[in-house]
Amino acid sequence: MYDRIKGFRDFYPGEMSARREVIDDVEEVAQRYGFREIGTPALERTQMYADKSGEEIVEELYNFTDHGGREVAMTPELTPTVARMVVEKQQALSKPIKWVSSRPFWRYEAVQQGRFREFYQTNVDIFGSAEPIADAEILAYAADALTELGLTSDDFEFRVSHRDILGGLLESFDADVDTEAAIRAVDKRDKLAVGEYRALLGDAGLSEADAEAFDELLETEEENLDELVAATETERVENAVENLQNVLDATADLGARDYCTLSLDTARGLDYYTGVVFECFDTTGTVGRAVFGGGRYDDLIEGFGGQPTPAVGVALGMATLSLLCERAGVWPAETTTTDYYVLQVGDTRETAAGITRDLRERGHVVETDIAGRSFGAQLEYADSIGAETTVIVGEQDLADGNVTVKEMASGDQRQVPVDEFPESGERK
Repeated sequence: MYDRIKGFRDFYPGEMSARREVIDDVEEVAQRYGFREIGTPALERTQMYADKSGEEIVEELYNFTDHGGREVAMTPELTPTVARMVVEKQQALSKPIKWVSSRPFWRYEAVQQGRFREFYQTNVDIFGSAEPIADAEILAYAADALTELGLTSDDFEFRVSHRDILGGLLESFDADVDTEAAIRAVDKRDKLAVGEYRALLGDAGLSEADAEAFDELLETEEENLDELVAATETERVENAVENLQNVLDATADLGARDYCTLSLDTARGLDYYTGVVFECFDTTGTVGRAVFGGGRYDDLIEGFGGQPTPAVGVALGMATLSLLCERAGVWPAETTTTDYYVLQVGDTRETAAGITRDLRERGHVVETDIAGRSFGAQLEYADSIGAETTVIVGEQDLADGNVTVKEMASGDQRQVPVDEFPESGERK
């Protein structure tokens, strides 16, 4: 008996049918927005992640040396991969590039609520537009994907921030501040005790007084953003505030403004984010962590050797999204359904097979006996798989030119001439 590896999960048919329905819904919404599906590899070169996230990221990877002597890793996220893909065919791709992909990823980290070592995400990205409407379209897509699942503004909110506001605020202090380290500390703010968080800010170069002042600035309300510009007197903060306001205005045009709230302590921990960033949260707090997040990463393509190309995207994680949907009561029923079960009695396989083929050609989910079971065992199996209708093909009925059609929920049954089944009025 082998045990399942920690952090990896099995999905049986009922669970998988619910997951498939959710994935199909969020992908269908992406297709309405014009995002085109791509496929990406499970392995990339380990150095690609070390170059973009620092050598410490290697400890979180499933990485190894392959038979060709290459240092490779199972992909922990999609953004570096799609950046590489854009660089490889940058001249041939029409801009803006709009891609969507649903697939598994792997990261060796502590297992907790909504976080596994193998996890599934739907990634949606736009390359080639620096306009605020591109950021707004990502936010609008995410909102439409969630409402497509049955969620409402009472269930979720997007906490929106801007990395250049954070960076500009930190630069305004008269200190040698490691801006990226301080932003990573902000990203962990809600997960740490105040003392631990302040210690990280101290390690990044902020004095205790500066850290306190910085935290006060992070509490600025949306209507008072101009106060940040006045307080810092820096062009970086002024431009970032203007860009953030323009993005939020564009979300209003796209119908997503009501889902967005200003949250300057939303930072996103990865260093490649450059502009607007956001995270989705459960408004009730039941899901105690971000459901998913996204943002702008304008420098990544150039960092991979390509031409300067602005980019923005979002990744919807299935594990945390399922927690939100379950909490809100909109997670699909974890059941499988069967339209027809074709039951065989006696030497009727040829006729039963013909009926089975006809029903399948009409697009129905159809099962028939492949185990040589008795009449009673077949009927019990049909009930266990949730068959809506059982078509009984028996020798005696066939001698009279009929089959028996039994509606499983009501128990009603009727005889139908075999030459007329499936019937013209049979459901499509």
